[in-house]
Amino acid sequence: MRFRKMAVRALEIIFFLYFASHIPITLFIDLQALLPDHIYPQPLKDLLNWYSKEFKDPMVVDPPAWFKSFIYCEALLQTPFFPIAAYAFLKGGCSWIRTPAILYSTHVATTLLPILAHILFYQFPAEPHPGPQTPQERWLLVSIYGPYLLVPVLL
Repeated sequence: MRFRKMAVRALEIIFFLYFASHIPITLFIDLQALLPDHIYPQPLKDLLNWYSKEFKDPMVVDPPAWFKSFIYCEALLQTPFFPIAAYAFLKGGCSWIRTPAILYSTHVATTLLPILAHILFYQFPAEPHPGPQTPQERWLLVSIYGPYLLVPVLL
């Protein structure tokens, strides 16, 4: 029984870290695709460009319309949920978060599956923003997006 409580608490801490870390990632990185360029300081724009080049992720600097629609969902549906979920999982034992977490998980899983399929199967152009070309580059990018599917599945 004690092991089970410790395991549940460990998962709650993981979920707290996931949701708490998602707030700055969304606000400072992901929303750059939607908000006017002048809102973000140069270091954040440089960080996004570095990430895009280093990990060959052109979707973050030049998102296709379908990907941009997922970012709108992240901004309007997920972002308000992040601090609520972070609070619930930090506090621990909040049964009221179960249903909203299931809704969140379902939504995220249905957005991540097409993203992962796109990464694995789309023939990315080399210009103007190179995407992954080799299996290693594709799997590296999948490993970056993968936790955003894995953690919600654990919820």
